Amino acid sequence: MSSLKITPAAPSALGDDADLRRLTAARWRVAIWLTVVMLLVYFGFILLTAFNKGAMGQELTPGLSWGILLGAIVIVAAFVLTGIYVNWANTHYDPELRAIQRRVFADPPGPGAGAPS
Repeated sequence: MSSLKITPAAPSALGDDADLRRLTAARWRVAIWLTVVMLLVYFGFILLTAFNKGAMGQELTPGLSWGILLGAIVIVAAFVLTGIYVNWANTHYDPELRAIQRRVFADPPGPGAGAPS
């Protein structure tokens, strides 16, 4: 059983928290940068395939063309970028979010907040 006490005033207090707004902004920055990188990798591959078919079909070794190699790199890039986000979330986002939750939800509500009349 958790020792955190949730009061009716806690959600609004959490929404007004400057640390939470800063943490949310950091999460968006990381997510947007990783998304941009993935889109560049993916659309770079698609554009090469569309406009340079000859180069993509060139074999490096029997059975392995540039297209197959670069397609595999796109898939690996998706896994690597996902791993980067998970690592960042586990080491930065989640601990900071838990600290904010402990601070906001463990504080007793202000006078009259959530108290029955």
